[in-house]
Amino acid sequence: MAREIAKGLGESTRKDGYIEIGNDIVTWEYGHLLENFMPEDYDEKYKSRSLDLLPIVPDIWQLKVRENARKQFKVIKSLAGKADIIVNAGDPDREGQLLVDELLEYLGNRKPVQRILLNALDEKSVHQALGDLRDNDDFVGLKNSARARSYADWLVGMNLSRAFSAPARSAGYVEPLRIGRVKTPTMSLVVRREEEIRNFKPVDYYQLEITWQHANGSICSLWQPKDTTEGLDLENRLIQRDIAESLLQKLGQSDMPAVIMKVEKKQKKEMQHAPFSLSTLQVEAGRKFGYDPKKVLSCMQSLYEKKLTTYPRSDCNFLPENQWNEAREVLEHLKSADDGLAAIIQSADLTIKSQAWNDKKISAHHAIIPTCQKCDLSSLSEEERNLYLLVAKVYIAQFYPVHTYEATKLWLECAGESFTATGKVILTDGWKSLFAKDKTEKNDTDEDEKALPVVAEGDRVSYQEGRILDKVTKPPTRFTPATLLKGMKEIHKYVKDQTLKTKLKSVSGIGTEATRADIIDSLLNYGFLAMDKKFLVPTDKAYMMMKFLPDTLTYPDTTAIWEDELESVKNNEESVEEFINGKIPSIEHCIQEAKYLKIEPAQDVPRCPKCGKAVVKRMSKTKKVFWACSGYPDCHEMFPDKNGKPDLSYKPIECPECHNGTLRKIKGKYGMFWGCSNRECNKTFPDKRGKPDLEIHTCPACKTGTLRRIKGKYGYFWGCSNRDDCGKIFKDANGKPDFSEKKKEG
Repeated sequence: MAREIAKGLGESTRKDGYIEIGNDIVTWEYGHLLENFMPEDYDEKYKSRSLDLLPIVPDIWQLKVRENARKQFKVIKSLAGKADIIVNAGDPDREGQLLVDELLEYLGNRKPVQRILLNALDEKSVHQALGDLRDNDDFVGLKNSARARSYADWLVGMNLSRAFSAPARSAGYVEPLRIGRVKTPTMSLVVRREEEIRNFKPVDYYQLEITWQHANGSICSLWQPKDTTEGLDLENRLIQRDIAESLLQKLGQSDMPAVIMKVEKKQKKEMQHAPFSLSTLQVEAGRKFGYDPKKVLSCMQSLYEKKLTTYPRSDCNFLPENQWNEAREVLEHLKSADDGLAAIIQSADLTIKSQAWNDKKISAHHAIIPTCQKCDLSSLSEEERNLYLLVAKVYIAQFYPVHTYEATKLWLECAGESFTATGKVILTDGWKSLFAKDKTEKNDTDEDEKALPVVAEGDRVSYQEGRILDKVTKPPTRFTPATLLKGMKEIHKYVKDQTLKTKLKSVSGIGTEATRADIIDSLLNYGFLAMDKKFLVPTDKAYMMMKFLPDTLTYPDTTAIWEDELESVKNNEESVEEFINGKIPSIEHCIQEAKYLKIEPAQDVPRCPKCGKAVVKRMSKTKKVFWACSGYPDCHEMFPDKNGKPDLSYKPIECPECHNGTLRKIKGKYGMFWGCSNRECNKTFPDKRGKPDLEIHTCPACKTGTLRRIKGKYGYFWGCSNRDDCGKIFKDANGKPDFSEKKKEG
């Protein structure tokens, strides 16, 4: 992006970390140069994982420069100090807005800031954007919503991961739990779907299809059972075949005609296929080509950088009205790109303005469409080519007429039984003609394609034939990455609280267009989900989490409500502080639940031979693996690691001083020594040929300190532990202090 903006400004010179164009400078960030403080950055006490320290809620939220970004940070700091005016060129979404704004705030910037919104990187779009700079303050709501989202994710992740990891660890679950505001309910969708499949019991049921003869043609209908009909299950399905057979026989032997009781005809319209947002494109590409969401985003980012399509991380399905004037130029370039596109463009009507062109539906970015840049399809990968043509085809569809059809529904009665028939007559094929060869293209509103004969209410029809359709209920389908992404987008369908469904229908789901694919990917990488062919399945780790996490964390209700409130922050209807303060009580409630949580001990985990509690893996300050009893501080047992498992045969040495802790070998400044694991004792002993020397030598000089054997430059000697007030040292005599001659004091 920086390179394209620089081109739009004129002749440029590349420097180290920036581009110079006359008096203008273009520099860049690569992701967030800043990151939130960790808990221990606020206070050393948070290095402890004690539940008593929770919740952790910063009084003042602080950021720090990422270690791998220090060089570029210094470049930007220097340039910002010299600038007269600063232009925010972050991606046109909430994260892009925050990325730049938080850095300027960190630098204490007081200089005027403008905003450029780049939805495409072709030369024409860049020039237009440079000529239409906005005041950066117009986007403060966008920044605040991103900041509120960041703080909320931090509070959930840092507090609840710690809160629920503690009882899980005590039960023998070694790995810490990673709880995320969006990740956890997303994972739960897959777990619950899998449980539905496992618990599913197929049900055989039967439908009765009857064909009637009218003077103008035949009518195919389905029998509609009454609530009082025998043999129905709770879903009003007929589950007794003999009843269907009896009814079929009755109708076949009867000379009684059926009467058409009601005829309903409606002319319906199906508007042009909406241009793609990232989510709708990911879902469609998954359905049509089998591409996972991550691949789609990667390919669309590549097409964007090649200036062939507009900004890919868009959550919008609409286009700015002034862009309609560029349609002729866009279509001309599409003609030259592909013969197939050229053929359908010939029938396009540029006077048509579909519902996609709507300024009121546009915020920072618009739907994904082709640019005015010429495209050489041969230079693209297969995936890029397929996605480009898909985006192009839907764009062309905006210049085709609306699809219109007449839907007919008939109600018939015969021998006290009711039947219905449906049909459809296409009036105008319109934009659907572009997708006629696409067998996967089907809209939820499509009726039966068969046309019904012309009939009128009161007409009589005779029985022609009938048959019993054997049906069986099917389990729900497992999620694919694409359908899970769609589930995240349409999260209202999965909320637990039924009263929230309608309210949350307007919410744009959980996560964002830019993060949903990454969230699914991280669930795979962290081992919560796995791939079974093209389907997502939960792992044992996911099931373990679901066992003891409260519903507030696993159902999407809370997260969806938070996303709704983030929209209020974006619209400046709620402050960041109000948003965060409103979330703390629910986090505190979850922490309290964690404190009293009883988790069934994990199976096949090593147990402490002293107290019977689980032994868990630990890492020393020197990155050395050891194992410790999860019952600490009541039990201080520790064991060395042996091929990835605790060596339970190891017999720890009890501290002779406190009789509670055990002795462990420690590498100190002056060599090896042994220390008590009980911090309240903290006694130390010298090392004697790999074992602790339990003979305590009291310093004869100060009478309070103890002597320990130290390896010096010229061999071993003994020094008093009371270094500040005493510091006396003695020669070593065969592993013991020599009191006959005091060594020179160090």
